[in-house]
Amino acid sequence: MTDNGVERTSRAAATRQLIIEAAERLFAEHGVTAVSNRQVSEAAGQGNNTAVGYHFGGKADLVRAIARNRHEQVEHLRQEMVEGVRGSTEVRDWVACLVLPTTRHLAASGSPTWYARFAAQAATEPAFAEVISVEAMNSPALNEIRDGLAACLPRLPRSVRQQRAEMARTLMVHTVADRERALADGTEPSAESWEAAAHGLIDALTGLWTAPVTPIDGEGR
Repeated sequence: MTDNGVERTSRAAATRQLIIEAAERLFAEHGVTAVSNRQVSEAAGQGNNTAVGYHFGGKADLVRAIARNRHEQVEHLRQEMVEGVRGSTEVRDWVACLVLPTTRHLAASGSPTWYARFAAQAATEPAFAEVISVEAMNSPALNEIRDGLAACLPRLPRSVRQQRAEMARTLMVHTVADRERALADGTEPSAESWEAAAHGLIDALTGLWTAPVTPIDGEGR
C-alpha cells in the first residue's frame, strides 16, 4: 500500500471511530430510532451528511459497530475472569464474570459514559436488540459463562432457565444504565461506587438464578 493509501485508510478509521462515539452518545441520550444519520454525522464533525451511510451502511450496521467496539474493550477482562473461575460450581462466580468486566470498564472510562444507556435504549427495539445479542453470541467468554451457569444449575428446567436468563439480562442492562445516567446527570446514585453497584447486582442475580421454582398446576416445566 502506498503512503497515500495508508493515510486514507488511517483517516477512514479515525472518521469511523468519531462516528461510533457520536452515535453512542446520541443513541444513549435520545434513543436509536429518534436519531438520524444526519444528526450523527454532524455530531461527529463531518461536513458530509452522508458520512454514516458511506462508512456503515444502515443504522443496524452502526449499532453493531458500537456494540463490537465496546465488546472488544471488555472481552479481555471477561476472559481473564473466566480463566480464574473455570471449573467452579458456584453460581456467584459465573454471575460475577457477567457483571464485573462491564462495570469495571465503565469505572475506568471516567464519567460521563454512554454505553450502558445505549445498550438499554437498543434493548427496547427488537431489531437492534437482536443485533447486540448476535454480537454477544460471538464472545467465547460469554458462551463459557452460559455453559458454566448451566452446569451449576442442572435441575433447573429449561423453560425456567430461559425465563431467568431474560430477567437477568433486563436487570443487568437497566441497573447499569440507571447508575450511568445518575452519574451523567450529577444526581446521587444508589450505590457509592461502580464496584459496590456491581456486587449488589451480583447478589441480586445470584438470588434470581438460585431461587426455588414454584410448581404450576397443569403446566409442564
